[in-house]
Amino acid sequence: MTHDALPSVPWQLTGNHWLSIPCVHPADAAIHAVGVLHRAARSAVEFAGSDDFQTGKGAALVRPTMAVNGRPVALAEHGIVWERALHWLPTFTSTVGDLIVRGTVFAPFGRDADIAGAVIALAVENRGDAAADVTLAIEGTLGHRQLRVQSPRPFTDAHRVIAVGDVVVLDGAEPPGYMALALAADGESTCEVTPGAAPSYAIRRSLRVEPRGRVETAFYLGAGPERDGACATVEVLRRRGWRTLLQLTRDAIRSLEQGTGMESVDSLVNRHLLFAYFYGVGRALDDAHYYLVRSRAPWCERGVTVRDWEALAWTVPAVQLADPPLARELILRACELHGYAPGNGVHYLDGTLFEPGFTLEGAASYAVATERYIRETGDDQIVEEPVLADTLYHTADDLAARRDKTHPLYHTEVTLSGSPAAMPFTLHGNAVVAFALESLKRTLDEEEAKELQDPEAVRAAIRRHFVADDGGKPSFVAAADLAGGVTREDDPIASALWLPLFEAVERTDSLYRRTAKKVGGTLEGPPPRLAQQLARLLGPDASSVLEWLRRAPLDHGLAAEFIDREGRATACGGDASLSGLVAYCVWFTVHAHGVRP
Repeated sequence: MTHDALPSVPWQLTGNHWLSIPCVHPADAAIHAVGVLHRAARSAVEFAGSDDFQTGKGAALVRPTMAVNGRPVALAEHGIVWERALHWLPTFTSTVGDLIVRGTVFAPFGRDADIAGAVIALAVENRGDAAADVTLAIEGTLGHRQLRVQSPRPFTDAHRVIAVGDVVVLDGAEPPGYMALALAADGESTCEVTPGAAPSYAIRRSLRVEPRGRVETAFYLGAGPERDGACATVEVLRRRGWRTLLQLTRDAIRSLEQGTGMESVDSLVNRHLLFAYFYGVGRALDDAHYYLVRSRAPWCERGVTVRDWEALAWTVPAVQLADPPLARELILRACELHGYAPGNGVHYLDGTLFEPGFTLEGAASYAVATERYIRETGDDQIVEEPVLADTLYHTADDLAARRDKTHPLYHTEVTLSGSPAAMPFTLHGNAVVAFALESLKRTLDEEEAKELQDPEAVRAAIRRHFVADDGGKPSFVAAADLAGGVTREDDPIASALWLPLFEAVERTDSLYRRTAKKVGGTLEGPPPRLAQQLARLLGPDASSVLEWLRRAPLDHGLAAEFIDREGRATACGGDASLSGLVAYCVWFTVHAHGVRP
């Protein structure tokens, strides 16, 4: 891939499964872009204030503003302080003379609050001795609209902003527009629209703040496939009220939080878990179904494509920690969309093939996800779902077609890194297959199960064919051709370090520990990929890796595929699926192995 520059702005981000809000500027709380998934377009649809929105230098899509006694003042006139309530809700505080301004940007979430919209809630406290006439407003520009699978493609029709009563609507001039946004105030307000190539708007609300008093208001943003739907959504937001929506959202997010007994590790786990939960999973605006994607963050170069392995082995386990019913739905949804050809390559979000390339791990991922789900929830009734049963039979057939005629091992076409396999039989792939076979033997009918290869035979073959001597000290190799040729270079995504997770070896096994000391990705060695560092949480250096991970800056605190030695993102940031792997691996190693930093 050609790596794009990572955003230099330390964006505040939030969202729900309908609406992503990835670009809230820390300097003035302006929202520079919002996005949705659209099934018919097979892509993300994003509105922004300007085409260079990721730099934060252009016009904002939605900017909160303020005037006191008729004089415009900057919200950040004397600085602005941010905190992330519950690791997900950006909340700011600023001082304007005797006035204290507090604001929260959130997308409603939870039962009775699952809406394709967002709220900017503002409160002004007067600590002075004189009353103040305050005008709170949102202003913005519609300067850019784009479709994005991996790379962005701008819409070619004109941008349009119109006022419909006291509601402002943003969309395109020509149908189909895929998305429209509607904005309105919580109470009585005035609207102003300025036409042009980049049309703009303002919605203002005037309030009086008495001495030692406080006023609160909010502005709503609703999304719909077209303008009428967007207006209907914003009216629902108004009806339910921002206070109720905020309380429901807080309660729902609080229910997702996980604990390890260590505050700094809890922060690491929950930050990544919530990012994976909302940015690796989305509901399409046009059909309301869930879709698994690599990331909804607009600077993630993998875009809203999806590979079976990353979806089912990285994102779903993190979701399962917080929300088992949703994890169940996502497993079945992945079967529905992608299970017709498990492991066949990278797909568009709707299941259309994007990039062909068979991986063993992808084919096995459905059985792996099912086994983990049953073990951790006790819900073995999931295997009675016809779509899952069909997918598992497809998995068994595809794996059987990849079995060597002589040895109980399986060959692949490409590795999880996306490169053609240097040698057809990979260590990681066969370890995953053995784990999947264990699951398939318990889930397929008795006759089919008899035809499956014995998982222990696969594990025994792994020790015979994937171990090579290195200066008198044998260790695992990454791949083999079963004719004496081996590849020692560890795959950064499908690392040998993952073997204990798939029960191919014990993490205390001397051969495994020796391998873990030799493979790349050490803290002192060359810069690794983040996935390889996470795999080291299963090895002998787990404590030091957890401490390193706890302090690593990553992509402003979120997962990035490529990092430097200090853990700073260098490319492919905003990776929601990889954030899911961070959350799950840290939680697993702390709870299952008792690892401490």
